[in-house]
Amino acid sequence: MYRTKTCGELTIKNIEEEVELAGWIQKIRNLGGMEFIDLRDEFGITQIIISDKKLQEQVSKYPKESCIHIKGKVVERSSKNLNMPTGEIEIVANYIELLGKCENNLPFEINNDQEVREDLRLQYRFLDLRNEKLHNNILLRSKILKTLRDKMDELGFTEIQTPILGNSSPEGARDYLVPSRLNPGEFYALPQAPQQFKQLLMVSGFNKYYQIAPCFRDEDPRADRAPGEFYQLDFEMSFATQEDVFKVIEDVVPYTFKKFTDWEVDEGPFVKIPYKEAMEKYGIDKPDLRNPLIIQDVTKVFENSEFKAFEGKTIKAIIVENCANQGRKFFDKMGEFATTEEVGAKGLAWTKLDENYEFVGGIAKFINPQMKELLEKEYALKKNSAIFFIADEFEKAQKIAGLVRIELGKRLDLIQKNVYKFCFIVDFPMYELADDGSIDFSHNPFSMPQGGLEALETKDPLEILAYQYDLVCNGYEMASGAVRNHSPETMIKAFEIAGYTKEEVKNRFGALYHAFQFGTPPHAGAAPGVDRMIMLIADSQNIREIIAFPKNKKARDLLMRAPSQVSEEQLKDVHIKIDE
Repeated sequence: MYRTKTCGELTIKNIEEEVELAGWIQKIRNLGGMEFIDLRDEFGITQIIISDKKLQEQVSKYPKESCIHIKGKVVERSSKNLNMPTGEIEIVANYIELLGKCENNLPFEINNDQEVREDLRLQYRFLDLRNEKLHNNILLRSKILKTLRDKMDELGFTEIQTPILGNSSPEGARDYLVPSRLNPGEFYALPQAPQQFKQLLMVSGFNKYYQIAPCFRDEDPRADRAPGEFYQLDFEMSFATQEDVFKVIEDVVPYTFKKFTDWEVDEGPFVKIPYKEAMEKYGIDKPDLRNPLIIQDVTKVFENSEFKAFEGKTIKAIIVENCANQGRKFFDKMGEFATTEEVGAKGLAWTKLDENYEFVGGIAKFINPQMKELLEKEYALKKNSAIFFIADEFEKAQKIAGLVRIELGKRLDLIQKNVYKFCFIVDFPMYELADDGSIDFSHNPFSMPQGGLEALETKDPLEILAYQYDLVCNGYEMASGAVRNHSPETMIKAFEIAGYTKEEVKNRFGALYHAFQFGTPPHAGAAPGVDRMIMLIADSQNIREIIAFPKNKKARDLLMRAPSQVSEEQLKDVHIKIDE
């Protein structure tokens, strides 16, 4: 046994005890003939005193971050550090053993606040994970996963694992394909989600299912989305409605957040915002409700405007109170932001209403008295406010206004601090127009259309709403779910509208279609994203900071060097030839 205590548990109560510790050398200091080591393990740091000359000579050969085993007596520190749990004591070492020597040249300093290039950190992730903040994020992840499991068990859900090797299914992203050695020319697909399996479990008579499910999607990475793989709290319920699913989320999610944060946490029932309203008011289907700004449509105000940039356009406005004191530089900078490639605006018009209720600056000269009267009467315009205008075709104007709203909230420090605000986005459209003008599913193809088969047969597809919903927290989509389409006739019609024949549905979703012939209960579910939930609780801006071994921005694992080339023999085994 290498230790009788950990480096974080010793206190003044342990004085005079003989103990053994093991850990990593965080720091070595030489003070007037005495050597001091800050010894670190997962639980904390303890100061070690080395007065014996032989031990000092021995330790002098140990680089920082070497792993050692020490024996010694606990004594009271003469110079206490009350900012650390073990700051009242230290260990007088009488034995030191080197367990694992570290190279003299570390690629970067552990627990150093200095910025280190992320790719270097990922290449040496085993060292990066020694960093206290990152290490604690992974420990936090473990605790959150246990809490989620305990809560789902408490609510009567049964944990069931579903296959990793499945079939290809259109679920919104590219599949990862796995060639079959035993079935030449055929491929498995890693699951984008356990969608079909969890629905089959409902057909099988299981009442309530869940799992912490690995999901695989060939998507481009971003700060809040890990490339390739992620985890979700996947759950499904028989004989359930949309409201039943909401109740589960409103029970599990706030409970988990409250357990691991001292921030204010919204409690259920959460605000429900129809998709159309979210796009109109926030320009995005994952609005951050901590931001008080809303988008308003002022197209009718400027119907007869002489301002050419508004001619024939949808005009969105964002009114910001107490903003008239901002100088011209602020408005110019916002204009520069709006015209970046990422946002895509042709320009950002603006004006201010001063304390005399007069428009000044920007496009003030294009606002006549009638327009001013309409703005004050119908849009609650107040003095000392600024108005930002976005003019474009309808959907693009919404998108740009949404991004401008977010940026204004940040630059003007309007975002409410230390709070988690949740909402459900509901009533998503069942279909949307694809780039080629065809009808495609806009969300989950296995969702129940509102109005059922009759709506599919009688309504314009682009007007059909679905029982689909997202949970949003602080501007992040945190869960997605739906009431499922459990009728084979409705399923065939829904896919037919999206361009699939009955035979294609039978071939691609044969198990689900066949199972639906045998008494399928109504069912519904959702899948909160575990990684994103942990990122929010940890107050991290980067999802890679809460994953033990993440891939970089180019979807590469720099530690394990994946993806990588494989041998010709391996390719032959799975009947694949690479076309140069």
